[in-house]
Amino acid sequence: MELVFVPTPGMGHLLSAVELAKRILDRDHRISILILIFNIPMTSHMLNSFIESQSRDNHYPTRLTFCSLPPLSNPPDSTSPNFFITLISLHKPLVQTAVEDKVKAGSLAGFVLDMFCTTMIEVADHFMVPSYIFFASGASMLNIVFHFLMLEDDQGIDVAAKLDDPDIEFDAPGFVNRVPGKVVPEGIVSKEIGSFRFLDQSREFKKSKGIIVNTFTELETFGLQPLFDQVSKHGMLEIYPVGPILELDTKDRGGHRGDDGESIIRWLDDQPLSSVVFLCFGSMGCFDEDQVMEIANGLEKSGHRFLWSLRKPPPKDKLEMPSEHDTFENVLPEGFLDRVAERGKIIGWAPQVSILGHKAVGGFVSHCGWNSTLESLWFGVPMATWPMYAEQQLNAFELVKELGLAVEIRIDYRSDWKTRKGNYTVTAEEIENGVKKLMSLDEETKNKVREMSDKSRSALEDGGSSHKRLGQFIEDVLSNVA
Repeated sequence: MELVFVPTPGMGHLLSAVELAKRILDRDHRISILILIFNIPMTSHMLNSFIESQSRDNHYPTRLTFCSLPPLSNPPDSTSPNFFITLISLHKPLVQTAVEDKVKAGSLAGFVLDMFCTTMIEVADHFMVPSYIFFASGASMLNIVFHFLMLEDDQGIDVAAKLDDPDIEFDAPGFVNRVPGKVVPEGIVSKEIGSFRFLDQSREFKKSKGIIVNTFTELETFGLQPLFDQVSKHGMLEIYPVGPILELDTKDRGGHRGDDGESIIRWLDDQPLSSVVFLCFGSMGCFDEDQVMEIANGLEKSGHRFLWSLRKPPPKDKLEMPSEHDTFENVLPEGFLDRVAERGKIIGWAPQVSILGHKAVGGFVSHCGWNSTLESLWFGVPMATWPMYAEQQLNAFELVKELGLAVEIRIDYRSDWKTRKGNYTVTAEEIENGVKKLMSLDEETKNKVREMSDKSRSALEDGGSSHKRLGQFIEDVLSNVA
């Protein structure tokens, strides 16, 4: 029997989707998986490199298949507010054709759709099979989504208008503290007419048979409980926390920049134990010149060793990734590189998993992307929060205020992808203080991080919480063709 995966065409979502597929294949030999890859010019090089490496080293040659879809004949305008959702929707006929071509009649067990691909539920309905949502964020984000849907659909409250108040705080299921409006993802309830609203997208979740969440019970115990309660009380769709779903085999990430990675690890090998602070801000993370200057001055004044992924921004108004090869060294303060040569290293692309797993790394200044958060916890590396986009502000709030697993540089910073500017400039003094606090954490916080690292690993072991939930999901899939 076959499952069809439709991931969002971004590395963070694709990596975890492929890893989820492998976990399923490891658990049950009766299941095969077809992963459909959107052909998107802005990410095609990186995605193609990853898919080629996966296909070349495929441990399931007859059961795991990758299918790259043809490019759209009528792609939408990349500058339009609803570009992304239109882009996904236009792929529906291509997905349907690919499934008809690749999957044998009668063997299709269902679709696993990325959280941004719910429009593909219509394709699953065409084949008369159920859909499951792969929710690549944590339970906190899912609780906010369902809370806002309840406010809009059941109480008729205009959530966007409510969030216009910059000082608003509100109670929400799954949170101990009141949630500040300033950490709610901007795209969840967009105020621009005709633009993408994730709330509208997530309204479709209830048409699926279940939601697979990339988290684990021990991390988000309080956040998962309201979701489980809804299942038991109201017969809502099933929730499957099966994480942490991480792609930890760095050899499989696409065979480029191996020499760069080796030189980075050699540099770390020469540093003392837990002495280096690692700064990395995700696949889209980059800053304007003013902010780079402040980071440099803050790092220099902190006195700590550092490894900084400083990627050159793409041209303004271009929906492109920051450069994989070029750093942004030309905007650094004069003489900075000479002054910090003995204790700092500037890099472009970062082999993040290898770095976080290195014994020399003692702290991580992170954008709080959910994958990066789970990776940092897996390796027991404490974090300082500096969110930039998507749901990262909410993740930062959860890590600092709800869980006490990170220190705050900022939790409400936002970066505009068009201008590369933040909603304010984080000062050198804030960065200096944040780095010093991160690298001199009290033992209680360090122990909490180490304990969560152990729990993240135990969750995946035979009999662990996530191991059990993945088994329940597989049983449900098998029942679809029983």
